[in-house]
Amino acid sequence: MIVNNEKDCILDIRNLHVWYRTYGGFAEVLDGVNLMVKKGEKVGLVGEAGCGKTTTMRSVLRILPENAVVPKGEILFHGQDILKMKSQEINKVRTQGISMIFQEPSAALNPVFTIGTQMFDVIRYSGSGKAKSKDEIKELAVKAIREVYIPDPERILKSYPGQLSGGMKQRVCIAMAIVTDRELLIADEPGTSLDVTIQDQVHRLLRGLVEKKGMSLIMITHSLGVAREMTDRIYVMYAGSIVETAETKVLFKDPMHPYTLGLLESVPRLTGGGMAEGIYGRIPNYLSPPQGCRFHPRCRLAAERCFEEKPPLMDVGEGHYVACFWVQGVI
Repeated sequence: MIVNNEKDCILDIRNLHVWYRTYGGFAEVLDGVNLMVKKGEKVGLVGEAGCGKTTTMRSVLRILPENAVVPKGEILFHGQDILKMKSQEINKVRTQGISMIFQEPSAALNPVFTIGTQMFDVIRYSGSGKAKSKDEIKELAVKAIREVYIPDPERILKSYPGQLSGGMKQRVCIAMAIVTDRELLIADEPGTSLDVTIQDQVHRLLRGLVEKKGMSLIMITHSLGVAREMTDRIYVMYAGSIVETAETKVLFKDPMHPYTLGLLESVPRLTGGGMAEGIYGRIPNYLSPPQGCRFHPRCRLAAERCFEEKPPLMDVGEGHYVACFWVQGVI
């Protein structure tokens, strides 16, 4: 179990469970997630598609769909539980504390309003927009567009999303996320829908802006390569649980959980050596998830205890936590 004694911790997710109500019953997606972010820290949340990364971050902003249920858990932002906040309090968190860049920029931008209209609204309804004139609001928007290296910001503000390329739209989404002062930025795979060269530009831009503004970052990604370049610390998630976490350099030097090792083995190598192995099987059905460790159906090291009991996250040294009975030496 991760113990949080950090005074500079701004986000602390504790034992978070999230289920989705479906016609077939409850899909038990998140199964006791623990995660924390310190002030100015860049954190990576890594795992396969469908493992619960986006659900975790949507829980932080309380923007889960209507069929979502949170049976237990806490999400503490500066010690205040987001799950218990009233509408006015959570709106303050969304407009002044935490911002999010979504995976698909075309879905994040309203196609019937200009970029300027949407950016002006972001500024106007945040703490930074109070008592500001139209000229001051426009000046902030132009400055944000320039910060993401888009030429001719005046033209961009008059443009509609459909008139921009995918890379330009993603840069606009980043500009909207940083146009007002925030403490924490959540980036949900911001380069997924872009080609490789634009992806790299967006990631470099994001890292530079976060460091320049002194913000904390949660980078959601399925790519360990991106996490290695972008983050100070990594959380590895499998089927709704954190299975390993450590500082980025420690995790890559000494990965321990069988799932983390499988992810690393799946990465193609420029040096050759044959095809990457990948991981056998697939993420379980959340309507009837396996008992015990959720990774055991795919794990080559699984023993009888793994089928019956969920392993806790245990400190194995240097702030390196692993949820595996084999690593902990108890089977």
